[in-house]
Amino acid sequence: MKNTPENIESVTLIISEMVQPQRIKEYEEWVTGINQAVKKFAGFIGVDVIRPRNPKHLEYVVIVRFNTYQNLTIWQESKICQIWLDKAKSMTVRQTHVMEANGLELWFTLPENIYPVSKQPAYYKRVAIGIIAVFPLVLLINMVLEPLLSRVPYILGIFFSVIAISMLMTYPVMPFLTHVLRSWLYPSADKNN
Repeated sequence: MKNTPENIESVTLIISEMVQPQRIKEYEEWVTGINQAVKKFAGFIGVDVIRPRNPKHLEYVVIVRFNTYQNLTIWQESKICQIWLDKAKSMTVRQTHVMEANGLELWFTLPENIYPVSKQPAYYKRVAIGIIAVFPLVLLINMVLEPLLSRVPYILGIFFSVIAISMLMTYPVMPFLTHVLRSWLYPSADKNN
């Protein structure tokens, strides 16, 4: 089955905005408000906010996750979403950059305007972070699911384990690890910030 926007699972919307220095408090209130608004929509998974670390570069990144492309589209096309996005315009110095991504591409691909890097992390770093993520998950899933999986055929048990591990890898494990280990994975991006 070909991946079309309608059948992609776990879609992420990334909103990047440069905020006016005198409007930071207002923008923080906006972040709280839009978070409360989006939570009411079907398929909502979560919101992460990356706040600026450099007071001279006041870029906020709001990451909104939905379970399907269709549910994300319903949110984006809603009047509520448009009202909240319009409210942000008066507080920003640069137009909103919006990027949609799904699944594994978010593990190691960062939008250039958020983290200006010229390439993905080195192969050995991607392998290392994969091991750091997968090994504990395999142990955890085996411990948690073992009582249930011992009753099903071996291949089916592995299949269910892979589903659970893949879901946890996509969110929250890999986004968390790539955020925590960002300076190691993308040293040039941190130097530029």
